[in-house]
Amino acid sequence: MANPAELWVKEYGEASRLADEVSKMLAERGSLPPSGPETQRYLSGLRRRITILGTRLAKLEGDLSSLPRKSISDKEMHKRQEMLSNLRAREKQMASSLNMTYAANREDLLGSSKGPADEVKRAAGLDNQGVVGLQRQIMREQDEGLEKLEETVHSTKHIALAVNEELSLHTRLIDTLDQRVEATDSRLQRVQKRLAILNKRNKAGCSCMCLLLSIVAIVILAAIVWMLLKYL
Repeated sequence: MANPAELWVKEYGEASRLADEVSKMLAERGSLPPSGPETQRYLSGLRRRITILGTRLAKLEGDLSSLPRKSISDKEMHKRQEMLSNLRAREKQMASSLNMTYAANREDLLGSSKGPADEVKRAAGLDNQGVVGLQRQIMREQDEGLEKLEETVHSTKHIALAVNEELSLHTRLIDTLDQRVEATDSRLQRVQKRLAILNKRNKAGCSCMCLLLSIVAIVILAAIVWMLLKYL
């Protein structure tokens, strides 16, 4: 069985590496878009790691206080307390940075107002098994929040697709109406041309008829004059 003092050093190393991972994620946060599903997943993962770090630090604090006095010297105990205090301050600073920047966004999308500091308080006074159970419960709550976010995103996507389909239908109807208007206008122009041709023909026919009647009238008048000259 491993020595509790040596096991504590091993667990502290794991917590320190997790803190480095969280610090790296915080530094890379600026490359993400201000909002969106990808950003929310990233922030949810970051928040989960800070929570896990807090529970591990709470466990380390409890384990350190329960170490037998004879297992380590006072100097070593003071050194470990100082190491743990520095890591705890680092964890609080990272949690504060995340909360100040994205608190409102997180509460709106995940429906949660509890920060990592609140979750660390929940781990106070718990044994190792209780801390592990609390950690699993917190991760389950965060997974449920992420699932709700994904459902909201999918719902929004379906609404957007429906709106796009409706717009496409309206566009097709407008295109069809434009085609019918163009066809009607073309037919109207052809009818107008035919009416113009008929009007020209009617005018031409009327002129010919008037000329023919005039000739007939002159012939009749000439015949009457000839008859009058012959018999008078």
